[in-house]
Amino acid sequence: MRDATTILIHPVVSEKTYALMDRHTYVFVVDRDATKIDVRQAVEQAFGVKVLKVNTLTRKGKRTRNLRTGVRGRRPDTKRAIVTLREGDSINLFEN
Repeated sequence: MRDATTILIHPVVSEKTYALMDRHTYVFVVDRDATKIDVRQAVEQAFGVKVLKVNTLTRKGKRTRNLRTGVRGRRPDTKRAIVTLREGDSINLFEN
């Protein structure tokens, strides 16, 4: 098993994900090669909680264009994991 810090890159904090925290659901940007099982084990190891469900999705990177030179490019694709914890467990993302 890989280390939790290499799988979980950072949590996603937005209005939508902040509202999901009331339902014990957290969203993380994860390594693109991580499986649902890897994410489950990493969250349980890093935060000491019990994970009920993990959903993953891959977001395609946006196309970009430099206005000065006209060079076209792409932002990298990212993978997100939506993690649901059992009732009573929670992760304090704002303690650090």
